[in-house]
Amino acid sequence: MYKNILITGGCGFVGSELVKHLLKKGYFVKVLDLQIYGSNLNDHPNLNLIKGDIRDENAVDLATKSIDSVIHLACISNDPSFELNPTLGKSINLDSFLPFLNICKKNKIKKFIYASSSSVYGIKNIKDVTEDEKLDPITDYSKYKAQCEKIFFDHNSDMIKTIIRPATVCGLSSRLRLDLVINIITKHAFFDKKIKIFGGQQLRPNIHLKDMIDAYTLLLESDERLIHNKIYNVGFENLSLNEIGFAVKNIIGSNLKLEVIKTDDNRSYHISSKKIFHELNYRPKRKIEDAIVELKKHFETYDKNEFEKDIYYNIKRMQNLNIS
Repeated sequence: MYKNILITGGCGFVGSELVKHLLKKGYFVKVLDLQIYGSNLNDHPNLNLIKGDIRDENAVDLATKSIDSVIHLACISNDPSFELNPTLGKSINLDSFLPFLNICKKNKIKKFIYASSSSVYGIKNIKDVTEDEKLDPITDYSKYKAQCEKIFFDHNSDMIKTIIRPATVCGLSSRLRLDLVINIITKHAFFDKKIKIFGGQQLRPNIHLKDMIDAYTLLLESDERLIHNKIYNVGFENLSLNEIGFAVKNIIGSNLKLEVIKTDDNRSYHISSKKIFHELNYRPKRKIEDAIVELKKHFETYDKNEFEKDIYYNIKRMQNLNIS
């Protein structure tokens, strides 16, 4: 088992909780992150936290020294954040990727796990979207994810290569995000006593943050012969926005008003995660109701003003910092 891990974007929504989980399991973890949302990590003897930019080849070279495996999470995530500054998004999400892979090859990285996105499938009117379906990304964010997948598998190196296409993650994190569908609906329901659903029939694949962490850990610890050159969808519940709204209403308060608003955003997809279930015996353990309950408990300890801060919203934070 490889015990020296680099996690790019390790201070983020998923990354910060993944780092803490791996440290508890005895891994030695390096993190490379710009820390625009804070570090969200406490000091630990097995943690080497590097504040740096994935586009800085010197920083990448330093971060990949004496490392066995890489989990590459760093990116400008979600479509609105990407569209705020497309040039910035391209430079981080696409242009930096091949140089990063070349440095990993030079420093003899053995295993590389790339976090893509289930949004690379675009709009699919089929029951279950498997990993073999044609990619049809409809935004620059998802197009660059798809391009990076091709660059990754075409790259000439001896690394064990695995791509993961996550569903939309939900739940509580030390770097809490309130711009994700279940998290933001729960926040509005709790503080504003109303739920707004844009559209309603669109399907969204979801997965609890802790189940996402379990998936990354499983890939780190799996036999490399099983996962080399493999792509895995990782999701659990494929629910319509209406179903998500009713789940939130049932937990936050049955008297809440649920308002459905027309929208031009018809993105809808229903991913199948049977491949990782069958090949690696991966089983999610948590439902979206678990995420809603833990968010509700967290919201009960603060007033609403706390959750208006830009730190909880990617696009607000990027606007205020004017990152280039």
